[in-house]
Amino acid sequence: MIELNRIFNEDCRETMSRMGDDSIDLVLTSPPYNMMTQVKYNKYIRRVSPKHRSNKYLDFNDGLKPDEFYRTHSEILKELLRVSKCVLYNFQIVSGSKEAFFKIIGEFNTYIKDIIIWDKCRSLPASREKILNAGYEMILVMENDQHLGRTIQNAQFARCELDNILRIERKKVVIDGEKHNAVYPEELCRILIDAFSKENDIVYDPFSGTGTTLKIAKERNRNFIGSEVSSEYCKLIEKRISLI
Repeated sequence: MIELNRIFNEDCRETMSRMGDDSIDLVLTSPPYNMMTQVKYNKYIRRVSPKHRSNKYLDFNDGLKPDEFYRTHSEILKELLRVSKCVLYNFQIVSGSKEAFFKIIGEFNTYIKDIIIWDKCRSLPASREKILNAGYEMILVMENDQHLGRTIQNAQFARCELDNILRIERKKVVIDGEKHNAVYPEELCRILIDAFSKENDIVYDPFSGTGTTLKIAKERNRNFIGSEVSSEYCKLIEKRISLI
């Protein structure tokens, strides 16, 4: 059994290789969006803007070609469905992720029980003409339980208690004196962890980032496991969790 209540500084596929089947109760994660890939002259290219916030990510490539981005997330999702009873996989439609995530929805259609729309209350202005403002993200609700239909076997909420649209504003968050723009709201994590897991369950985040999922899991009396390729973020997560 893999060690609980620990952050592993490694690719999540390495962590999951040490996990048994159905050993995790809930996966709650928001993977990278492939923000460094954009379309120019009807071709996918790597974004060259030195000021773009994704340039600060030195530990992974946030500018994969769409087919490579698709293969990566397809592989990871297959492993997540092996090790976990329930997977909540958040993503946003941007130029670099659009083809991959729509293809993933088709490939994993039998495992997807529903899609939660996270309404961020304020839309991000379109980057150019003829593009819609971005006001929501999607959370795939997935189970590998062989049951047809929309019933979520691992749901912990009562009938009519939880909508599939959650309106929670995303705000800039200051963590250890530094502003972070893409942090999962703690309220959103709290709602989802309470709705899809029980006390003492194991919650896993394969893309831990600044550790919000792990922080809320601990606060809600769950065990946690995190994977994060950035050693800098691992130190930040440990610091956040130590304060609880």
